[in-house]
Amino acid sequence: MTKLPPKGVPRIFDEIAALPTEAINPRTTKLDEVSIKRALGLLSREDRMVAPAVGRELGNIARAVELVVGVLRRGGRVFYVGAGTSGRLGVIDAAECPPTFGTPPRLFQAIIAGGPRAVFRAQEGSEDRQAEARRILRRLVTPCDVVIGLAACRRTPFVMAALDEARRMGAPTVYVTCNPKPLRDTPRRADVADVVIAVDVGPEPIMGSTRMKGGTAEKMVLNMISTVSMIQLGKVYGNLMVDLRATSEKLHQRSVRIIMLATGCPHGEAVRALRAAGGSVKVAIVMELTGGGRQAALALLAKSDGSVKRALRLEEPGAPASPASPASRRKQRPSSRTPPGRGRR
Repeated sequence: MTKLPPKGVPRIFDEIAALPTEAINPRTTKLDEVSIKRALGLLSREDRMVAPAVGRELGNIARAVELVVGVLRRGGRVFYVGAGTSGRLGVIDAAECPPTFGTPPRLFQAIIAGGPRAVFRAQEGSEDRQAEARRILRRLVTPCDVVIGLAACRRTPFVMAALDEARRMGAPTVYVTCNPKPLRDTPRRADVADVVIAVDVGPEPIMGSTRMKGGTAEKMVLNMISTVSMIQLGKVYGNLMVDLRATSEKLHQRSVRIIMLATGCPHGEAVRALRAAGGSVKVAIVMELTGGGRQAALALLAKSDGSVKRALRLEEPGAPASPASPASRRKQRPSSRTPPGRGRR
């Protein structure tokens, strides 16, 4: 590598050159010379480094989840902020929460530099617009919300400005990055956000292409934050998504199957239960396992903050903590349960 000249080089050039995500990967310097299969093997080997790197940040990810859960329980919202690939990953996670967990669209929102156009076509210059980031934050975010900044390289001006503005207004903050090292002339780690998740994935297979390992790492972290937060809020029973919205035929059939798996009832009964529950999977499950009607199931879920597990314990202290096998569930149902099709429909 050529040594940088000591003078005449813009500071930002020196700063970017020092980023781990901008380093040359010594394992992939022959990518343009090897066969297709060999190139794929090299990329696959690099990808296998991502999961262990994410695993090393589980402590900080857990802190982020606790922060998010606390905000959501107090009626706040989650805002993802990013540019380029990072911004698009925030859009994906925010968009997928409503159909998966039955959350209102306002609960998880995404702010991407360059606006909606940047989702489909790169707006690279938009990542430098710090004033725009601050204006958007002031317009959308309140101190009751949590802002999660996403920037693989850690220095993205749009994201740094958004986090700074969020902290200025008193909103809790999380920063997800793939650069574990502090940058020159940037705030100390503790000053960037309340929680910093720095996944050290090393240099990219193609220098600077953070859509690769960096993007994979960010996606894994966002999956963990949103999924475990929703688990804590009662959106999952065992490992079944019981608050999904059946907005397609596939999701309708999945809803029926989840009811069958959770209760051990046959297909036709699960279909009737889902209909009687007004399309709510968790209400149908509670109805089936307690033998009560829709209003009784709704009341139990209201008392248990939407948790199927706690609702069943309220109705029957000896009820299973998690979904069991179909045979054992049938044995655990109350003997006084109203037979399907009679009385409660």
